[in-house]
Amino acid sequence: MNDIKKINSLDKSEFLSIFGNVFEKSKWISEKAFDKKPFKNLESFVSEIIGIYENSENKTILEILNLHPELAVEKKLTIDSDTEQSKANLKECTPEEFNEFKKLNTEYKKKFNFPFIIAVKGKNKNEILNYFRERINNSLDEEFFEAKKQVKKIANFRLEEIIK
Repeated sequence: MNDIKKINSLDKSEFLSIFGNVFEKSKWISEKAFDKKPFKNLESFVSEIIGIYENSENKTILEILNLHPELAVEKKLTIDSDTEQSKANLKECTPEEFNEFKKLNTEYKKKFNFPFIIAVKGKNKNEILNYFRERINNSLDEEFFEAKKQVKKIANFRLEEIIK
């Protein structure tokens, strides 16, 4: 899908089936992007869809954050999240690692009121656990900013996968 003409020619149903989960379970972002067609080029398309997210109110960002799965322990995942977590070996945790993820997920969600979010692409479960251990000590403002940044990274990775 590396041709802007193809993207611009997609009907709404096709567009949403391809780009609807760029932001986890937040198809409305892709719907808004669809309404901005036609795009000049791939960069303007990516800029538009990312901009919709970045310009959302904090309340909306919090809703998006809460649509993300808990790492390593969530059973019902979108295809994208399942693939990403599998590649990071989060599906192959030892009982000790699984219990630590479970404990950290619970503590993190209790402290911040949204799940721990990290772009797992290119990371392994040990690196992810280390980030988790560090970031749980952040303030709410620091962690909200970091989670928002990680969602953007995830979206960019997903767009790269689709567009390449």
